[in-house]
Amino acid sequence: MSQIKLFESKQIRSVWNEKEEKWYFSVQDVIEVLTDSIDPKQYIKRMLSRDQNLKAKWGTICTPVEMLAADGKRRKIQAADTQGLLRIIQSIPSPKAEPFKLWLAKVGAERLAEIENPELATQRTRELYKLKGYPDDWIEKRMRSIAIREELTEEWSKRGIKEKMEYAILTAEISKAAFGLTPKEYKEVKGLKSQNLRDHMTDLELIFSMLGEASTKEIAVNTDTQGFDENKKAARAGGKIAGDARKQLELKSGKSVVTGDNFLPENIKKELKNDND
Repeated sequence: MSQIKLFESKQIRSVWNEKEEKWYFSVQDVIEVLTDSIDPKQYIKRMLSRDQNLKAKWGTICTPVEMLAADGKRRKIQAADTQGLLRIIQSIPSPKAEPFKLWLAKVGAERLAEIENPELATQRTRELYKLKGYPDDWIEKRMRSIAIREELTEEWSKRGIKEKMEYAILTAEISKAAFGLTPKEYKEVKGLKSQNLRDHMTDLELIFSMLGEASTKEIAVNTDTQGFDENKKAARAGGKIAGDARKQLELKSGKSVVTGDNFLPENIKKELKNDND
């Protein structure tokens, strides 16, 4: 349930805690949004030196929560729930504080509504992609790919796949058989760092990705795979079905399905290019 929330078009990393039934937000992201600070960590240090009461409670207000870091890896970062953030905001002299409080309340209300009606979450995801500039036909394919991925991971869970590393390995097996590339290698082709690979796939790339995962699920169900080794074989077989179809299309069209094209904004593309130079 890790997600990116948007406040005034700025990203705030967040995680929904199913057990506690509440959101945890990245404190660093919130500080950056409310203060426009270029160094949120230093701002937090100065803020704590000014507010000794907050400093004394910091260990209980903030808790390490695993989220996606800037380099694309998952790490534990300082996070706080809504109540904790409201206490932090008291020490931030920012005109954005009041709108942010209302935003927090809205996020909480939306999540509770989504629990009652999951279709609302799907609709919000569509709207987010639309705001980012994706065309409607691509959005529909991406939404279908999300559904297929969820169906596959649920099936893996039923068949003994529990560890995150196992999910990553199985996903890599499908990708390598379908495209000849692991997800990490694929991101390098597209010049991506922390961005979600599938959010930057073309229509055809998404279609073959869906075919590989849907085929893997079908094989797993029909052969009743159990445990990591059997599911790994199914992942390779499912990915190969997509890989064979991709090769046939490339042979007939004379054009590679795998491409460096992506949906990154131009300013981010320039930054990535400069990093690579």
